[in-house]
Amino acid sequence: MSIFKKKHTQSYDKMNKKPVLKTSICTGEQVAGFQDIHTGKIEEIMLIKQAVDIDTFKQMYGIDGEIPKVY
Repeated sequence: MSIFKKKHTQSYDKMNKKPVLKTSICTGEQVAGFQDIHTGKIEEIMLIKQAVDIDTFKQMYGIDGEIPKVY
């Protein structure tokens, strides 16, 4: 048994979905997820409490660059 875990990159439908940060105008709360480019529907994946959470989300799904915010 190893104490180290391999990091596995999860996948998402890159042809039909794009990563976004859903941000509340009132509270500033952010949720990372994926927006369907055809319907605009957002699939929420994880709550963002601090900047390091965004980096974790990017690593989980192999995302490079900035993630756009949607309100």
